[in-house]
Amino acid sequence: MTQIAVVTGATAGLGEIIARTLHGAGYRVAVTGRNHARALEIAAELDGTGETAVGLELEIAKRDHFEAALAQVVEKWGRVDVLVNNASVTRAQPVLDITTEEFNEVMAINAGGTFTGSQVFGRYFRDRGYGRIINLASLAGQNGGTATGAHYAASKGAILTLTKVFARDLAPYGVTVNAIAPGPLDSPIVHRTIPADRMPGVLSTIPVGTLGSQEFVARTVLHLASPDAGFVTGATWDINGGLYLR
Repeated sequence: MTQIAVVTGATAGLGEIIARTLHGAGYRVAVTGRNHARALEIAAELDGTGETAVGLELEIAKRDHFEAALAQVVEKWGRVDVLVNNASVTRAQPVLDITTEEFNEVMAINAGGTFTGSQVFGRYFRDRGYGRIINLASLAGQNGGTATGAHYAASKGAILTLTKVFARDLAPYGVTVNAIAPGPLDSPIVHRTIPADRMPGVLSTIPVGTLGSQEFVARTVLHLASPDAGFVTGATWDINGGLYLR
C-alpha cells in the first residue's frame, strides 16, 4: 500500500530533500511550509498532475495550520501515515546576549511546533491504530551546541524529550515516534552559520573530518517511516561524524 507523508519545512534545505526522497521512494507527499508558493512549486516538480504530491501552507507555530493540513491530506488521499517534523528556526547568538523574548520565541517555534504537530497527528494516528512520527532534532540538543545559540540548542533538547514522551504514550496504538539528531551537515544553513574562515577549524573537530550528508539523513527518515520500522520507537538516531558518542 502506498504510504502518505506530511513533511514540515519542506520548501528548502533538508526538508525539501526529505520530501523529494520520500516521493522518489513511492510515497505520496504533502510538501508544507510557510512559503506556500514554493510548496506548490516543489509539489508540481514532483508531480505536475497533483496525484502524488501537493503543496500546503503550514506555519508550525499555528495549531490550526496543522489541523488544516491533516484535514486536507485526508480529504485528498483518504489518510495520513507519516508526519516528519522538520521545520525549525536556527539562530546563533552568545547566550548572554539572548533576550527572554528571543529565547521564548525559538522555543515556541521549534519545540512548540514539534509538540503541536505530534499531538494533532498523534491523536489521528492513535485513532487509526497506525502512524509514524519522525522528529528532526540536532546534535546541539545533546551537547549544548557550539555554533548555535542556547535557545536553538534548548529547543532541540526539548524535541528529544518530547520524542520519548510521545513514543511511550502512543506505542500501544501502533504509532512509533523517533528522532534524528544530525551534526553539522553540508547544507546552506550550516555554511551560513559557520563563516568560511572558521570552517577548517570546525572540520578539524569532527572525528571523521567531513560534514554530513543531507541525503543520508533523508534516507534515514525514509527508513524510520517504513511500515517495517514498528519495533523502533523513542529512539534518537545520531548522525554526527563521531562528535557525540554514547
